[in-house]
Amino acid sequence: MILSRVYILSFIIFATPSAVNANTILIMGDSLSAAYGIELKQGWVNLLQNKLKLEQTGKKKWHVINASVSGETTTGALARLPDLLDKHKPQFCIIELGANDGLRGMPLNYMRENLNEMIAQCKQYGQLLLIGMQLPPNYGKKYTEEFRQIFELVSKNNEVALLPFLLGGFSKESKYFQADGFHPTAEAQEKILANVWPVLSPLLHK
Repeated sequence: MILSRVYILSFIIFATPSAVNANTILIMGDSLSAAYGIELKQGWVNLLQNKLKLEQTGKKKWHVINASVSGETTTGALARLPDLLDKHKPQFCIIELGANDGLRGMPLNYMRENLNEMIAQCKQYGQLLLIGMQLPPNYGKKYTEEFRQIFELVSKNNEVALLPFLLGGFSKESKYFQADGFHPTAEAQEKILANVWPVLSPLLHK
């Protein structure tokens, strides 16, 4: 998520020496996955690739393509997705989007429809993990609760795995956030990976 009007493209291919023979994970996210405000190598996506390199001895090999963009909405990501899928033909997709839709107060039915369509397109190539977010309470109880429930409904209706909250377990600890209060620090990236890995790992090792 990002409140700035500056949109930063983070489109990095993390390749291992055996990447040519590896399966591809495509990550569609916003600034939380684009390592906003920190070095790319410190972000949880790069930490994930490092962990996969350690884990892949004798197992299926994976390399990560991070197509996350700071400031991205589900509408913007949906527009970019077909070309990315056609180019990279990923065996696995991770969708971490929606925060900017919510922060801008966009109609939640649009967000739901966009997520449904992204999932339908990704399913043509392989498996998925949907990652949920939550909004600050100042957006009102009704809107924030409906926003949270969108991820549960989309996951259930499309029969895809869900991590309910990317920042679960530390979202209220200010020491893990940058000065804007929204973006996690470098120190928080291991915590993000610790949330993602237990859900993601069993799916990758099927």
